[in-house]
Amino acid sequence: MIASQMPGRCRPVAIGRPQVSVRREGDSWYVDAQTPLGDVPARFTDCLVRGARDFPERTLVARRGPDGEWIRLSYADMLERARRIGQALLDRGLSAERPLVILSGNDLQHYQLALGAMYAGVPYVPVSPAYSLVATDFGRLRELVAHLTPGALYASDGAAFGRAIAAVLPSDTELILDVGEVAGEVSRFEATRFAALLETAPSSVDAANAAVGPQTIAKFLFTSGSTKKPKAVVTTHGMWSSNQQMLLQTFPFFGEEPPVLVDWLPWNHTFGGSHNVGIALYNGGTLYLDDGRPTPADIGRTLANLKEIAPTVYFNIPKGWEMLTDALEADPQLRATFFSRVKLFFCAGAGLSQAAWDRLDAIAVRHCGESIRIMTGLGMTETSPSCTFGTGPIVRAGYVGVPAPGCQVKLVPVGGKLEARFKGPHVMPGYWRMPSLTAEAFDDEGYYCTGDALRFADPAQPELGFMFDGRIAEDFKLATGTFVSVGPLRAKVISMGAPYVLDTVVTGIDRHAVGLLVFPRMEHCQVLSGLDAGASAAQVLASAPVRAFFAGLLRQLNAGSTGSSTEVAMLRLQEEPPSIDHRELTDKGSVNQAAVLARRAAQVEAMYGGGDQATIRSQ
Repeated sequence: MIASQMPGRCRPVAIGRPQVSVRREGDSWYVDAQTPLGDVPARFTDCLVRGARDFPERTLVARRGPDGEWIRLSYADMLERARRIGQALLDRGLSAERPLVILSGNDLQHYQLALGAMYAGVPYVPVSPAYSLVATDFGRLRELVAHLTPGALYASDGAAFGRAIAAVLPSDTELILDVGEVAGEVSRFEATRFAALLETAPSSVDAANAAVGPQTIAKFLFTSGSTKKPKAVVTTHGMWSSNQQMLLQTFPFFGEEPPVLVDWLPWNHTFGGSHNVGIALYNGGTLYLDDGRPTPADIGRTLANLKEIAPTVYFNIPKGWEMLTDALEADPQLRATFFSRVKLFFCAGAGLSQAAWDRLDAIAVRHCGESIRIMTGLGMTETSPSCTFGTGPIVRAGYVGVPAPGCQVKLVPVGGKLEARFKGPHVMPGYWRMPSLTAEAFDDEGYYCTGDALRFADPAQPELGFMFDGRIAEDFKLATGTFVSVGPLRAKVISMGAPYVLDTVVTGIDRHAVGLLVFPRMEHCQVLSGLDAGASAAQVLASAPVRAFFAGLLRQLNAGSTGSSTEVAMLRLQEEPPSIDHRELTDKGSVNQAAVLARRAAQVEAMYGGGDQATIRSQ
């Protein structure tokens, strides 16, 4: 999670500033939060029990129904539903060895199943819907299901998920559906209905809940697989509770008034499913499920929700922020509601470009007379997720701040950079059923080795915290022996190339120059090209305006070049988007650099060969 912030007068918001200690031992640095972590509940579902006792009628979660009205579930209602679902799962013998797998995305049934499973001490596994609805060969989904050996598998709609279910459902796994049928072998795919779980009378579930403790597994979350195959990360109740307490101490305003979130970020990712869901539940807040997405077809639903529900804190990815900014500039009603009580912005997954933030900040200043602070930080699935936050005085892109209370940071020289390693109660015990990979993930002092590089924002004042310095595994050497730092270069290309660059892969391993395979945003490039909507991708990318823009981008990138490691000699626009079936695209939409380079090796060869007309070269 990396973002940037313009200086200026900000709306008041209570933000903690933990004290840190810094010491150096040999070549390694140790930076620890000295502010102690407060008490945390033994079970994450204790937050639900507390809410049902203290504010039973308060809305915990809501989603629009078919008629457009909000369907709301209160804390008291949710606890009763969780007890019934938890009992139903216990009656079926579900456990860590036979968990509940959820194929479909964010909805009220998914939320109830998750809390019911956790209440009973049964792990659940939210799997990316893209593995069922976008993929065509279901190979990755089949691997995940085989690895988990589920006792039950849930999907919201049998018809929509039917092909995937038919391809991967083990014969000894119960199928649970909300609606719809799986076509084909009816006897094999006879399903239990979600509603039937709610008819189960609680008997032993409260005793099972009492046996749940900090080490009990709450869920398995799969890593995105941006560099390797996805791994099942064990998330315990103690990890989740500890990380939410870290967040509360970093952002005390969560405890000053119940937070209100309007959120679409997917629950199979740690940011949406642990960070955001957790903030609402841990602090007695309300989560409004946003069925919109940052796409031209779906952004309207997000905007309709934000015109009606004013969040106290708002989360999005860079593309979502860009589209929301467009709408805020044009719609006074949206501005009035959205800015009425929001106190903090977060940007998930990647850095918000300075240009995008400048526009958003300008709207806030014009409408409110003050900026809304956007928070920087670093987190990952293995740390449930948050480790550092930019609560200090430094305000610039790439700053990820200092350790949150309870987090210990170790920086170790690896490949010419400093690798970030973390220790604390929020760090996973390991990868499920992967002992060798678990052993590789921790060093001899028990720190989790992230593969992320950090550097001190000010080497003379290390207590000010860190700048993000890319992914070590993605970096490589040119034929000259010069290291290329992929992460910062990739971020620079995406930022400078906005809005025409979706993502890019940096090339040049054992070659004499750096190149780029660029995945363009075709909808923006089509407008830039001036061609009719029916023009092919090849025609759009070959058009003079598009090629001129990317030639100009090369000049911009190289204007600040400091040598061969940062100078981009050429780029090649990709007509075909990254493929999830070929593992070029992770479930969260990030690009797997190694998979792209392997699959498109012929294009890389052509780009470096010298005679390729599709390649745009620096002048």
